[in-house]
Formats: sequence, C-alpha cells, structure tokens
Amino acid sequence: MRPLTPDLQALAQAARKGGRLAMDTEFVGEGRYRTLLCLIQLAVSDGAGEERIELLDPLQEELDATPLARVLADPDVAVVVHAGRQDVALVKRYLGTEVRTVFDTQVAAGFVGMPAQASYDTLLTQVLGIRVAKSASFTRWDARPLSAEQLAYAREDVVHLLELASELEARLARLGRLQWAREECEPLQDADDERDLERVFARLPRARSLSDSSQMVARELVRWREQLAQRQDRPVQSVLSDAALVEIAKRKPTSTGRLEQIRGVNPGSLRARGQDLLEAVRRGRERPPLTIAPPERPPAPDPDDAPLIALAEALVRSRAREAELAYELLATKADLQAIVAAARDGAQADVRTLRGWRRELVGDELLELLDGKISLSARDGKLRVLP
Repeated sequence: MRPLTPDLQALAQAARKGGRLAMDTEFVGEGRYRTLLCLIQLAVSDGAGEERIELLDPLQEELDATPLARVLADPDVAVVVHAGRQDVALVKRYLGTEVRTVFDTQVAAGFVGMPAQASYDTLLTQVLGIRVAKSASFTRWDARPLSAEQLAYAREDVVHLLELASELEARLARLGRLQWAREECEPLQDADDERDLERVFARLPRARSLSDSSQMVARELVRWREQLAQRQDRPVQSVLSDAALVEIAKRKPTSTGRLEQIRGVNPGSLRARGQDLLEAVRRGRERPPLTIAPPERPPAPDPDDAPLIALAEALVRSRAREAELAYELLATKADLQAIVAAARDGAQADVRTLRGWRRELVGDELLELLDGKISLSARDGKLRVLP
C-alpha cells in the first residue's frame, strides 16, 4: 500500500460548506503507555448526495493535518461520531486541537427509544436497514502497509455515518428532543486521555488509608512510574503494580535488600531499576505532607433508603418507558441513592437527573414524590402518578 495522501484542504472546505464532518478512528492500546492512534477516517457530503471519504494515517510523519485541526475546532461544523469519546480524545491529542459541536449517534439513538449502548452495526440495521460485513476489527492497525481489507473496513465505519445522523436528527426533531441529544453530546468535546497524577494516586488500593508520610512516598512513586512508562512507551502496571507500589510506600525501604522483601516487586525490575526506585522513595520521604481537603463523600447509605430508592426507580423507569427513552439516560442507581439520601437530610443532590432536560422530564416529579406531594399507584398493569 502506498502512503495515504488525503486532500484535507478540499475535505475541510466541503465540511464547512455542508456544516458536518463524520469521523472515526482505528487505534492500538495494548502494551503501550498511551493508546496509539493509527488511522483517522473522515467523510463529508458534497451536497449532491455523494460522499467524499478520506483516510488519514497519523503514522506518516510528513503529513500536514492543519486543515483538519482547524475544521474540527470550528463550532459551525458538527463532528459526527459513534461512541466517540475515545476517538475525540485521541484526535485532540494527535492534532493538538479542540473538537467542537460533537454529535454522537450512539447517544442520539438513546433519545429515540433505542438501547443506550447500541452498536454502530445495530443502528445501521435498525435505522437505515443497512447491513455491513465486518472482518478486520482486531487486525494490527499499527503495522504498515495496511491491507486492502483493512482500508475497506475503515471506510465502512464512516460511509453511512452522516446518513445515520441525518435520520436520527429527523426523528429527534419530530419528538422535540433534538436539543436534548445535543445537550447530552456537549461533554464529549472535553474528552481527553491525559493521565492526571492525583487521580492515579486516588485510585490506588487503600491510598487514603496510608499515613501522611506514606502518601507522599506513594505520590512520588506514581510520578516516577508514569515518567518511566511514558519514556519507554509501556503500560504503567508493567513498570510497578499498584499493589507493590502501595506496599513500598508503606514500608519505605532504604536498601535493595529491604526492597527485595516486598512481595510483587519483580526481580528483573530490581536489577534494572532498584536504585531508581529507592531514590524515588527517598524523595517521597523528604517531601512535606500536602494539605489536601478530603474528597466530598456522599451521605452515608441508610438501610431505610432502599424502599425509597426502589420507588424512585419505578417512577424513572415508568417515565423512560412512556417517553421511549433508554432508562440509562435518565439515572443510575448511584444517582437515585444520592437523591434519596440528600432528600432525607432536606437537601438536593447535585446529580445529572436533577439538571437540564432530565429535571424537566422526571427530576422535579421525583423530588415531589420524595417530599410526599405526589404518590404512585398501580392499575391495569401500569404505574400512575396521583396528586
């Protein structure tokens, strides 16, 4: 296969003219520090019913992708994806750009009564009556040259994406839910795959139960592990597992002999990086403890909340069914637990069910139910709300 040479300038012009650009990606995440972006598939309409499809190879160092970066950041151009959080994050990092006005067909499908996690193939079949044959999804996208089969597979991921988006938008408009779907897609433009060290530390097993001095050692070990993994482009767990990291932070070894006694520390790692590990422990021991406010915790669960949570779920599921919405779009069990626990204390939980279109559809009614202003009744196999 010869190197891909997409005409990104022409594609960007067509995207601005049509106001839309379809995008998908292929990537490899196994055995790396960060997921490697291997291919970007793009599609635009020429306005006469014909589509222009371009494949962009991020592994071609000489490729100038500036026209694409600019059009993705253009708020007047809708970027159509399917289950596109990772696609957006990868492209943002590769191009060093923002991605604005994202429209995700998987998200949109949930607002027309389809499952919240519907696959692209499922939507093509159920919405457009199109079946596609997928045969190259688990191939080596980081190997070059790409085969004809891989290129055909990649094109199929965007060839019907704009048509699918148009049909979903039309259905949403008829239902009066197009703005709801757009609102739900807005957070996707903030997707990224940057690794925040404080979040990595917080996810360590029993991290908050460590002493102040051990927490500082753990933070330094997290920093050391991330830098080494990034430098060598390898998974962080292959450098040092979470369990071993926490145990080292607790024991704070000062010699190779003491380090060897800690379970989970790979002997090969000791030979190659033992001194570096001990140096990281030393730096952590010398760092002054941080003054960090403990994370806000939700109200403690109360056994008496369980019936109220079940009652709240019944109302939400009933409203979701009536509206032909995927239930998962309205609330999670954690959302309902937080709402019930906060209501018990005379407060209001800061959860998505009580914001925006969700509050309009069921949130206010849910609060009235918990406040005793309305009640539920079952009749003829249906749930009814009584004043």
